[in-house]
Amino acid sequence: MTEAFTGLAVLLLIAGAAYLYYRKRSARPVPEQLREGKPLPEFVALDEAGNSLNSEQLRGTPVVMIFVRGNWCPFCSRQVKNLTASYKNIVDLGAKLIFVTPKPLETTRRVAGFFDVEFEFWLDESLAATRQLGLLLESGVPKDYYTEYGSDTIWPTSLVIGADGIIRYVELSKHIIDRPNPKTLLRELQKAIDA
Repeated sequence: MTEAFTGLAVLLLIAGAAYLYYRKRSARPVPEQLREGKPLPEFVALDEAGNSLNSEQLRGTPVVMIFVRGNWCPFCSRQVKNLTASYKNIVDLGAKLIFVTPKPLETTRRVAGFFDVEFEFWLDESLAATRQLGLLLESGVPKDYYTEYGSDTIWPTSLVIGADGIIRYVELSKHIIDRPNPKTLLRELQKAIDA
């Protein structure tokens, strides 16, 4: 009996170590330009009306910035929906919630309207800012959507930026399906405000 138990325990330890090794190796490293403690790099995007936006305009206001792949992505849609419930808490802290996407998120806009929130959407249609920030996900769009969206997209990423423009929190999704809990983003936002 103890031999079987010992064998099972060893097998579980090996499986656990292999799982942790795989997760660590498959995790995408945070690009150097987005590391905590660094200033948010200057980049340009468009608003939904096609007007130019510059990341430098954010100085003076804390920001939760979420990079999402598009409205075709169920994990992105779920993340936006989950953040809807926290939107008022973010705004009450004097911060902005901004979604950066390669395509307008019509579905997300309807969800935001339903919950009476005004997210900001920054459009990076050419993926220039995405490349500049080191967040390009090559061939990340399912083939069924290539015609409309192209093949490349944004690697899902969440940032909390202090009013001083310094990145206080970064979370790159390790896999396409994992996203930070809104409570984590609120906690990190509060820490950035208190810093």
